[in-house]
Amino acid sequence: MERTVLVAMSGGVDSSVAALLLKRQGYEVAGATFELFNGCPEGNVRDARAVCDCLGIRHYVFDYRALFQKRVLEHFVDSYLTGKTPNPCVACNRSVKFGAFLQDAMRLGYTHISTGHYAGVAYDQTAGRYCLQRSRQTRKDQSYVLYHLSQEQLSRLLLPVDGYTKDEVRAFAAEAGLPVQAKADSQDICFVPDGDYAAFIERYTGQASEPGNFIDDEGRVIGRHRGVLHYTIGQRRGLGVAFGTHRYVRRLDPGANTVTLSDESSVFCDQLIADDLRLIAFDVLETPLRACAKIRYAHTPAPATITMLDEGRIHVRFDTPQRAITPGQAVVFYDDDRVLGGATIVTAG
Repeated sequence: MERTVLVAMSGGVDSSVAALLLKRQGYEVAGATFELFNGCPEGNVRDARAVCDCLGIRHYVFDYRALFQKRVLEHFVDSYLTGKTPNPCVACNRSVKFGAFLQDAMRLGYTHISTGHYAGVAYDQTAGRYCLQRSRQTRKDQSYVLYHLSQEQLSRLLLPVDGYTKDEVRAFAAEAGLPVQAKADSQDICFVPDGDYAAFIERYTGQASEPGNFIDDEGRVIGRHRGVLHYTIGQRRGLGVAFGTHRYVRRLDPGANTVTLSDESSVFCDQLIADDLRLIAFDVLETPLRACAKIRYAHTPAPATITMLDEGRIHVRFDTPQRAITPGQAVVFYDDDRVLGGATIVTAG
């Protein structure tokens, strides 16, 4: 059977080199770039097409704007308006890259898809299932945003840049003469390039943030805030008010339009509740389970005990308190370098 792969190409160096490496491995390769939102940088399509021309492969453009708005943008906005801090990359991967894109690739006759993610996929002969692994380049590991992948999705996924450093990836691009070899890495959420989430949400909803009260742990008013969506759990900088001592965001209450501030110790917590459980390493979570849990992209996984509560809901208790456990973020479980699964944080404490 001919090995064919459609590579999700953002116009960046990682996905471009993924296509290059797969072609060298003997795959029949094509590239695809996504239109995700109105105002999506035209340079992404142009750069991806230039790379495909350089490699002598076909290039597709898929219009996922309606899907992206429904599954990613609306979820992002609704989460912030209800006091949560979402990870839109997780939502995009679930609905777009490994949802609609995989389906379209299969419809076009491709046997596999590929991305430029730094993570590993392997087949465990003993367990009889596919595994997702942390990248061998720990600093670049992106397994956290892939915890939701199913066995079918993993069986179709190729991640060829894993194991290489970013310098090595750029060297591959330079050696092959790819036009994106020196292109800078993207640092922000693609649809909020300036990083001002609150301003984006105000533009999206057509409504300005409603100012409200900062309160302390006893509920006493200690200042005024610019609107709940401007803040996230654990935040200290950018509060807009000088208190004389360091104060941190402990709680967001959109219903009362209040932001609770406290000292740093108050943002440490040793337990959480999460829902929408997704498992990779097994079909059923037998608890209590000991694992290391990661509560945000840049967090170091910490030892914890996971207990099943009811359908799709879990309780996680850490051995030691963790800083700023934030509703809306994913909690992902690891056994050494293997991803066991993950869920969405609902409450902390």
